[in-house]
Amino acid sequence: MASGPRAAQALPPEFSTDLSGLNTEIPEVLTTTRLRQPKTRVPGSTTVIEGDLIRDLGIKNLYEVFRLVPGMVVNFVASHQPVTTYHGTVHYEQRRMQVLVDGRTAHRATLSDMDWETMPVPLELIERIEVARGPNSAAYGINAFLGSINIITRDPSDSSNLETTITSGSRGYLRSFASTGNGSSNYDWRLSFEKRKFDGFDYQVDDGQRFPFRDGHDINSFLYDSRFNFNRQSNLEFRAGVVDGVKYQDRNKTGELNPLEHPDVDVRDFYLQGKLNHSLSEQHFFHVQASVENFDRRIEYPVSFPDSIAQCLSSNTPIFEYTDVGGNPEQLCLNPQGGPDLYADVNANSEDTRLELEFQDTLLVSDNLKFVSGAGFRKDIFRSDTYFNGRGNNYQSRVFGNVEYSPKTWLTLNAGGNWERTSTTDDSYFSPRLATNFILNHNHAIRIVYSQAVRTPDGFEQDPDWGYTLYNVRPELYSNLEGRRITINDVVEEPQRLTLGNHLEEERLTSQEISYFGQFPLEQALLSLEIRVFRDELRDMISGVIQLQEWTIDNNVEADQKGFELEATLDFPGTRLRASYGYMDQDTRYTGGPILNRDGTINENEQRYQTELLERLSVRHSGSLAVIQDLPLGLKWSGAFYWADEFKTHFERFDTRLVKQVVQPRYTAELAFTMQHYLNRDPELSSDNNIKDANQFFVEAGIRF
Repeated sequence: MASGPRAAQALPPEFSTDLSGLNTEIPEVLTTTRLRQPKTRVPGSTTVIEGDLIRDLGIKNLYEVFRLVPGMVVNFVASHQPVTTYHGTVHYEQRRMQVLVDGRTAHRATLSDMDWETMPVPLELIERIEVARGPNSAAYGINAFLGSINIITRDPSDSSNLETTITSGSRGYLRSFASTGNGSSNYDWRLSFEKRKFDGFDYQVDDGQRFPFRDGHDINSFLYDSRFNFNRQSNLEFRAGVVDGVKYQDRNKTGELNPLEHPDVDVRDFYLQGKLNHSLSEQHFFHVQASVENFDRRIEYPVSFPDSIAQCLSSNTPIFEYTDVGGNPEQLCLNPQGGPDLYADVNANSEDTRLELEFQDTLLVSDNLKFVSGAGFRKDIFRSDTYFNGRGNNYQSRVFGNVEYSPKTWLTLNAGGNWERTSTTDDSYFSPRLATNFILNHNHAIRIVYSQAVRTPDGFEQDPDWGYTLYNVRPELYSNLEGRRITINDVVEEPQRLTLGNHLEEERLTSQEISYFGQFPLEQALLSLEIRVFRDELRDMISGVIQLQEWTIDNNVEADQKGFELEATLDFPGTRLRASYGYMDQDTRYTGGPILNRDGTINENEQRYQTELLERLSVRHSGSLAVIQDLPLGLKWSGAFYWADEFKTHFERFDTRLVKQVVQPRYTAELAFTMQHYLNRDPELSSDNNIKDANQFFVEAGIRF
């Protein structure tokens, strides 16, 4: 996402970021409208997290960065699947925020979820992260429903001859990073490697007893970033990456059809990205970007069934079907008859590919009038015998634009929108945004923002064909079941609640925001303050259960959210104080059709459960407090406190880090010690998320030549 004639650089040299040096320039952002704008002119609240802040606070995982963002929540679903979201509304996967890495869409194509554990973004390479808080579909389309995250990595020219870091700590945490690179007037490049290994949570609880929990990962990523300068007006950026490794899964918590072995995930991903930047003049420039991403997941494991289920599969009898026996309903398929068990192998393999093309044009008519416009096309290809019974694809095409107009020095108007058409609903949508910024003496602004957004169902939500094919069936007695596909209709427990085949419509969001940004240069310090007050109306939200035995998703919930958020930093020479806080009040209602019991009566508890699924990651209070202090003798200390309430219990953690830096003419070395202290060790969502020791310790060493 380039923003100037030197579009090749993620951040041009004149891009203002240096608050810690008490730079009094107004911070600028790129993400909200695709125009480079100071915070006084941007149409909405945007949090900027510098890479140095991430590293100074000793944050160990990318997803944990977002605890610094007001209104954002980080937790785990499905035992140990990290999820981060803005204002909640997530029950399985993150589907409602657009995540970009250097302008490249990062979520998986067909399931629209974010796999944070395998994302190839080493913390050392992060220049800054911009989080547009509030719907940003006007700039990025249907996935930016609640907001957007843009992770901007360091420019290839900012590469040392050699840089390496290794971190080791509690719960088997091991992360190693190495990069090398070089640059010249025409060509800059960087080659990086990262290994991430983690054992996850310590134990799971079942029937009141503790058992070991298999939920870690071992992931390797290889990255290449480069830029070739044709001349002063044109250059080409090229990025490539390969990810491989294993995500460990516990057979007692993960995998359909009761796995006999752990259904670990074999990860094999890659991406290619090219971006041609051309400047027609200092005021007019454009880029053309193309990318391909491939997400390959291999999950294979054995299963077994008693003879009664094998007989029902042979006769195509639903496994949980009730049969009248002497006037009493019985599930005959669940009553073994004493014959041998059936054994077979199944898989949950999937591979999906995203092809994406984007053109963006920026025209700066004057300091008071700026345009950005463009178009994009995306094709998602999915291949899975398990989830789609073969191969399919979806298409999206879009046109976007934004105009910034400042008729007076104290007034800025923004109008933007995105028109998009998608094959998942075979319909088109328009997401507009209008904003008025009143600017007071250059350092202060009041924003009034109105926006609308939509999110369409992903390919798996809209058109699944979910089933597991039996391979290597044994013993010979059951050879007739070789190749038999076990589908939702075979194993659904309550068929009267099944919504499979229902056509899902788009989710809709109408948002209103009044926000304030102010920067106060003090005699020995700089205070920045941003306050956001919001009211959001979410309609036709998709909620329900996505499991082989229970598929109940539908457009059946609506919610009203209102609240306020605060973000503040206070910088002194050698000292930084930072605070964030979010308050949200949410009213959620079930709006779908009646959910019935087997006897035909309305199941009010299940209808209430549909709303609770959408509320699982919605909290009333959340925030963070952080301090970073330079000390004598090349030492630096930091401390941070994070909290969020209204899960099953509160999340509260205090982190502290002490680092010693040695600066020599030929190298810079660091040695750091970090401690994380959990004030509350009770699991917030899942009873499987347990940590034995309230104190977690990490040691880090690094050198840069």
